[in-house]
Formats: sequence, C-alpha cells, structure tokens
Amino acid sequence: MSMVSNLELIRRVPLFAMLTANQAESVADAVVKRRFRRGEIIVEQGQKTNTLFIILTGRVRVITSDKRGREVILATLQPGDYFGEMSLIDNLAHSATVRAEVQTDMLALGRDEFARCLPENSTMAYAIMKGLVQRLRQADRKIESLALLDVYGRVARALLESATPDRDGQLSIRTRLSRQDIAKMVGASREMVSRVMKDLEDRGFIETREDGTMLVKDRLTTLG
Repeated sequence: MSMVSNLELIRRVPLFAMLTANQAESVADAVVKRRFRRGEIIVEQGQKTNTLFIILTGRVRVITSDKRGREVILATLQPGDYFGEMSLIDNLAHSATVRAEVQTDMLALGRDEFARCLPENSTMAYAIMKGLVQRLRQADRKIESLALLDVYGRVARALLESATPDRDGQLSIRTRLSRQDIAKMVGASREMVSRVMKDLEDRGFIETREDGTMLVKDRLTTLG
C-alpha cells in the first residue's frame, strides 16, 4: 500500500466527503489501514469484529449461507463502499460474511473510535443512515425478486444491477461473473442459470465481448 496519509485517504471516500477539516482529521486519527488477500474472510457471519470497514481499492462480496453450506451472494462492494456499521450500531453479530474477491485495501474504524466520532460528526451519521436505507431498499428488491419473479426475471435483474454505463453509454458488466456466481445471486441452480444465460445470448439480450466484459441491452429491463 503506498505511503498516503490517512487524511488523504479519508478525503477520497464518499462517506467522509462532507466532513469539515477538523472532523476529517478526527476520523483520520482514528482509522487504520488494512490489506486483505484474495479469498480472505474479512468479517464472518455470526461473529463480531466491532469494526467499520471502508474499501479503498479492490472488491468484496457479501455472502450468507445456511448450515448445509449453500451460499447466496447478497452484494458486491467496490471502492468507496463500507460495511460492518450495522453490528457497530446494534452490537450484534454480523448477519453475513464478507470475503475479498481480489486483493483489497481498506480503512478500519473500531467501535470505540466510531462511537467517539459520531457525536461530533452529524454529517457522517447522516451518511451512514442514508447507506443503511439504501441497503434496506436493496434487500426489499431482492425479497421481491425471489418472491415474484421467475428465474429469467431474477437473472435479468441481477445482470442489470451489476451493470454500469461504459464510455459509450452502454450498460456493461466489467467484472467477470461466472454462472455459479449468478446462481448464488438469484437462488437457482448453476445448470438452470446456464440455460437462461444461453437463451438470453441467443435472443440478443446480452452479448459477451472478446475482453470478457458483458454488454447488457436496454430491453433486458422487460424481463427484470
């Protein structure tokens, strides 16, 4: 990790973008840099870490599993995203496991430091509450998808939610998503997802490019 000050790193994170200079310095004094290897578990479902993690570089997946080891991918988080705040607020164990998908650098803010920062930083408290509301809305959409959509609809929605506009304004998925990954996102078998993906490609809803990225056509919204 390059020798960049905590204050400089803090200023790059959207969660802290609206802090005053004094508030940013207070947070910068409290965070520590952490690096996680690809595949390393950062927080584990059912355990406590008492830490807020803010992603600087890399990518992580939020996963929940049952006693039989079956996994569901709840979210993929990118630089600027954060996690662990719910356990800091209610002091309960983590509701999901977070695993580094690639080498990932983070800032970590401990429970005591988090508690000290919040009373001074109403902007930070509001940003965290806004993030919690966004995650609740995402959870509502996932519940709706599982309850109301067939596998085609669930796959279509997962692809749309994973896509972002590229330089040409076209929706693209720039990280490789395996059939198994998508199956874990939508609660279906890999075989079923493979059949759905092939059909979507044959019908022109999606297109896999030579560099491995996927182009998602606007009309896929009619399915998801």
